[in-house]
Amino acid sequence: MEFFISELVGTLILTLFGCGVCANVLLEKSKGQNSGWIVITFGWGFAVAFAVYVTGKFSGAHINPAVTIGLASVGAFPWEKVPEYIAGQMVGGCLGAMICYFTYLNHWKETKDAGLKLAIFSTGPAIPNVFANFLCEFIGTAALLFGLMGIGANEFSKGLNPLIVGFYIVAIGLSLGGPTGYAINPARDLGPRIAHAILPIPGKGSNDWGYAWIPVVAPICGGVVGAMLYKACFG
Repeated sequence: MEFFISELVGTLILTLFGCGVCANVLLEKSKGQNSGWIVITFGWGFAVAFAVYVTGKFSGAHINPAVTIGLASVGAFPWEKVPEYIAGQMVGGCLGAMICYFTYLNHWKETKDAGLKLAIFSTGPAIPNVFANFLCEFIGTAALLFGLMGIGANEFSKGLNPLIVGFYIVAIGLSLGGPTGYAINPARDLGPRIAHAILPIPGKGSNDWGYAWIPVVAPICGGVVGAMLYKACFG
């Protein structure tokens, strides 16, 4: 239960701050409106960093099913703990997005674009193409796992590792996030997408379930390959 709670809290922080920065940038009459992609990427990076600082002591702060499954696939994490971790991540992802909704409660009705409202909760392709969109999420998450394993193996930066991981997320977002919005995390996308479906958001539109499988399946596949590549290169 401790691991479930830790992953729930960590992923809640991740999506509260991450969806929160998207809401700040995209919603009408927000003080951060139109501040742009760089603000969003740094917001998500810091969301990851501080989620890891808060809960890393208790569960290692995977806060991402692709990380949990990727590590398990190379023997760096026990498979028997995977269901508990993923359950906590999915619940936390949904709850964090719900809290974000209440934080910006007065702004939903001021925003007429239903697509922007969905973009606060979940990712979507700039140019819809199943193969290209899948490949983008696959590559981004492979890079994530490869980098996380390398950062974790660095004995010289242990205390700074959560912050370094946060900046690594910023780098992925700035460099690889343009085509799909870089979910690279099934709980970050599916949890908030479920929240979007449940919440009484004024004027909301489709949940885009037709696309929703890509930011779930592609990150898991990419995470496994990224972890395996790291092991193949460095043992």
